[in-house]
This record gives sequence, structure tokens and C-alpha cells, in this order.
Amino acid sequence: MVVAATRSVPEECIRLEDSKAGLDGYIVIHSTARGPAAGGCRFWTYDAPETALADAMRLAEGMSYKNASAELPLGGGKSVIRRPAGDFDRKALFEAFGEAVERLGGRYVTAEDVGTTIADMEAIATNTRHVAGRTARPGFAGGDPSPWTALGVFEAMKAAAKLRFGGSLAGTTVALQGVGSVGGRLARLLAEEGAKLVLADIDGARASALAEELGAQLASIDTIAGIACDVFAPCALGGALDGATVAGLKAGLVCGAANNQLATPDMAEALAARSILYAPDYVVNAGGIINVAAEYLGESEDQVRGRVLAIGPRTAGILQMAEAEGLTTSAVADREAESKMRRPEVAETA
Repeated sequence: MVVAATRSVPEECIRLEDSKAGLDGYIVIHSTARGPAAGGCRFWTYDAPETALADAMRLAEGMSYKNASAELPLGGGKSVIRRPAGDFDRKALFEAFGEAVERLGGRYVTAEDVGTTIADMEAIATNTRHVAGRTARPGFAGGDPSPWTALGVFEAMKAAAKLRFGGSLAGTTVALQGVGSVGGRLARLLAEEGAKLVLADIDGARASALAEELGAQLASIDTIAGIACDVFAPCALGGALDGATVAGLKAGLVCGAANNQLATPDMAEALAARSILYAPDYVVNAGGIINVAAEYLGESEDQVRGRVLAIGPRTAGILQMAEAEGLTTSAVADREAESKMRRPEVAETA
């Protein structure tokens, strides 16, 4: 796993340790300037606690930027749990995690992320109300956030493609790196739009089944970034855009669902130097947290849809500002998010 660097120091890092339940990980609260720190719980195999902490820190920071960019009344946080080796009681583990969330008194709101499910959120909810991504109620936001993430990325990609190529996604070739819960849904939306797809996933059987369903081509996870295409869509884990990958890209646009796609901040300049338009990840993949926020706030599915559909115009605005000002798209996105992350008393005197 590539762990991207962070820009700033978080407000708090909470160690999670419960040997009886098998709980081992971290909650990182990056910022509460806009409200409770919100971000999902990642359940993953980490080789060491230090690796888990580094991942939690970068993900929590990314949530601060994402939530601010989406204009949600939430700060940024994240939790990561190391998957135990061998057999374990999953329900007991997530119940113990719920107790840890509850001890924070509402400063952190958790939800689904890579490796966690609605059932896990229900287990967490036995010990805290500060959790979203639970079973949806009729008329209200809730449930699996991944369809909303996919829809937001799709809307952003349409907007970015119009600016980069002057037309729609129909007939373009999109290379998707990762076709799990979000990437798979994105692939189906793109197929309906008339895009030609090249798919790769660490789970080869999953990629093959989806390729057969959609009439797509297959590539290996190691070669997908170098495929000749119009759009490269990183939809797996973070840090995909490192020096070697950027140098080998044969795409005019990068727009995908993965968090923290830039392995280092200077990759934004490297992409721009090659005239590759980059749609900032936390702007385009905010659909899931928009749904989580609406569920936590008791809002409707219609309100979620409206906010997710606004991701396209927001993306276009950032890309247009970057071109007009001669800046990277990441620099403009960060500037806009940081201005929204200031505490009210700071913003008033700035």
C-alpha cells in the first residue's frame, strides 16, 4: 500500500485496543471546525500499527477537505481497524469499536468504508448513535453510500470530459482501476452512457464477470494505468498517481473514485506538465459522505440527490478557475476547501 503524505497535523489520534474483541486500530480526528469529524471506518490488513496510523491520518485529512468542499456541516475524521489474523468474532469487534466511538461524545461520526458493511454499522450502532451507513428507512437517506459515490464521480467525469474533449463520454475509452462496490457501479453508468471500458481489479474473477456483462476489455492491475485511453479512473486504494504511473499515463483526463490519488503533492504539477487534466479526488468522490451526512442529519434521499448532482458543476468550476489562473486543479480545490474549513471567528477576521 502507498500512503500519501499529509498537509497538516490532526486535532487528535485515538488508539483502539481491545485484545478480547480483536480490535486494533486508530480513530483520527483531523478537524472539527465545521462540525463533528465525519469519515468512514476502513477494515484492512495492515502490516504494522504505524502503517494503519499513517493511513488514518491521510484519510482523515482528506475527509476535512472533502466535507468542506461539499459544504457539509461536518469536519473530517477517519478510523482504520487492522483485520485480525485467523478467526475472529466480527460482530464483537465492531461492537467494541462502537464503544470507542461513543466515548468521544459525538466528536466523531463513523460510517462504511473499504472493508466494512451495513451489518458492521448496525453492530456499531448497538453502542453509539454516532454512526451512519445503516439500513435505509423509506423516505430517508441511508444504506450503502457507494451508489451515491459512483453517481457523483460519473457527474464529475461528464463535466470534466466536456471541458477536456469538448463533448460527452459516449465513444470515449475509460480505463477503470478497481471495479468493486463503487468502481463497478461507475462502470455500469459509463456503459449506459456509451463509453468503451477497460477494466482491472485485484480480484480477477470480479473484473472478468463485469467485463463479460458490459462487453468491456480486460487489463491487469499492473498495466491498466498505461492503457491508451481518454480517461483513467483510479477507483481502488490511494496513492495510485506516483511518478512512474504519471509518466506512463496515456490518458487526457484523470477522474476516479479513489481517495488520496496523488502519492505526493507534486504529482499535480507532473500531470499538468503532461497536459493531463486532473479532477481532484475529494471533490468528485463526495457522494458517499453526502449520503452519510444526510442520514445523520435526518434528511431525505431527494436532498442527497440534489447535492450529489451538484458535484458536476462544482468540478467544472474548479477546473475552469485553474485554467484561468494558471494553477493546478489541486491547488484551486485545496484553496477553496481551506477557505471553508476556517472556524467562523477566523473567517470573519481573515
